[in-house]
Amino acid sequence: MIIIGEKINGAIPSVGEAIKRRDRDFIVDLVKRQLEADTDYLDVCAGTAPEEELEVINWLIDIVQAETDCPMCIDSPDPKILEAILPRCKTPGLINSVSGEGTKCEIIFPLMEGTEWSVVALTCDDSGIPTETQKKVEIAVNIVEKAAKYGITPDRIFVDTLVMSLATVNDSMLKFMEAVREIKRLYPTIKTTSGLSNISYGMPYRKVVNQNFLTLALSAGMDSGIVDPTNRDFISTIYAAEALLGMDKHCRKYNKAFRAGKIGPIKK
Repeated sequence: MIIIGEKINGAIPSVGEAIKRRDRDFIVDLVKRQLEADTDYLDVCAGTAPEEELEVINWLIDIVQAETDCPMCIDSPDPKILEAILPRCKTPGLINSVSGEGTKCEIIFPLMEGTEWSVVALTCDDSGIPTETQKKVEIAVNIVEKAAKYGITPDRIFVDTLVMSLATVNDSMLKFMEAVREIKRLYPTIKTTSGLSNISYGMPYRKVVNQNFLTLALSAGMDSGIVDPTNRDFISTIYAAEALLGMDKHCRKYNKAFRAGKIGPIKK
């Protein structure tokens, strides 16, 4: 599974406070701890007021790039912000995100043309977030077709079918799995992703819901997740699920992770 480390996000209270203080050491520690957990991408999200976002995300990007060349997942709801900051990034990574809303695709896809950048594509449009599987798939197809006009192939697209809270949409997990399977049937090389916590909003003991969502999503073909890579419970779930699903030959990755102390009881 492709892991997008979620911790450098100003929407997290402790990170938001560190950003206000411009506490570089705090951010550096988040970078190092996620790298130690074998993160594939470092999500970078300002999570601040719109008028502060560009300055903050530039500050965060500079800190990350001073510590590592690990690719970043540059995260902003504003395509103009994404357009402004991509030239600052030394290593192509993930743009988060485009969707069927407004002119996001028309702004972002020309920036990606001729580069190695990949993109997260959200299955929502100007009508909002659909709950119906077919509508999610239709939006994904529309985005893929727009991307093709700029030479962006499906293997560079991470589709997030935007799982709804189980507390409000009782069959949201089933719809999510249906959408993932259908999109991957249409585009075998495409990637799919999701945040883990969306499914459990409004529910008690959210951790167990999130962990089971992760296992079921992997069984449906989800390729990546925006997760806390330092959370041993989630990482253990990923290794175990991949072994159970036949994605880990002879359970080598699972056993290696256990020997390295990445899963299982904390070594004293």
